[in-house]
Amino acid sequence: MDIPPRVLTVAGSDSGGGAGIQADLKTMLALGVHGMSVLTAITAQNSLGVQGAWELPVEAVRAQYRSVVDDIGVQAVKTGMLSSAELVETVAELLAGTDAPVVVDPVGVSKHGDPLLAASALDSLRTKLLPTATVATPNLDEVAQLTGIEVGDEAGMRRAAEAVLGFGPRWALIKGGHLAGDAVDLLTDGEEEHWLRAPRHDNRHTHGTGCTLASAVASGLAQGLTVPEAVHAAKEYVTGAIAAGFALGAGIGPVDHGWRFR
Repeated sequence: MDIPPRVLTVAGSDSGGGAGIQADLKTMLALGVHGMSVLTAITAQNSLGVQGAWELPVEAVRAQYRSVVDDIGVQAVKTGMLSSAELVETVAELLAGTDAPVVVDPVGVSKHGDPLLAASALDSLRTKLLPTATVATPNLDEVAQLTGIEVGDEAGMRRAAEAVLGFGPRWALIKGGHLAGDAVDLLTDGEEEHWLRAPRHDNRHTHGTGCTLASAVASGLAQGLTVPEAVHAAKEYVTGAIAAGFALGAGIGPVDHGWRFR
């Protein structure tokens, strides 16, 4: 029996099922890898926003990680919501001892604008976690948090990528979905540049896009794709998931992780 590539998500739970580890595991299943999880936080969350968040103890996060990695092994790791400096530093230490590509999604705020990262954790994110990343995937709000650069156009995306690369990831994927016009992202390692463009779909149900994209990139890396190949494939998958996003509850619905099967 063939064993699928294994991908580990280190992230928070979204009780509404649209983002966080729920989105990560759905994405991994859709893309043909075996998803595993290290839970970092529990949120009370729905289509209207985040009503509460409770971080798990560092000991619980470390134990989950070691349990999975030491027995099952991983071909890629994706990180999401890490809300405190202590948690960021613990996960960075674990990643530094793991021989697998790492996708860091530096989650700062929810789709509804709810803060998910303590201000005191930003320095640890810059100096400890980002240097472990094969690919870092900040959106423009997270770029502003990390670098102070407010991006308003594609030239700004290039400046933002240079600043993010300065923190140590091998590649930066700057997500320009908040700009007007087509949905454009920039992937670069400081030498190569890849501009990824897709038509903007008239659909406000986009909850979980960041988690989904990062998990899709990790899934591609686990399957042996290069970083540019994995990002291009992830962009195609996420674009389809956004187009198929559906209403759920009274607010912003999720993207459709199973759009290729419907």
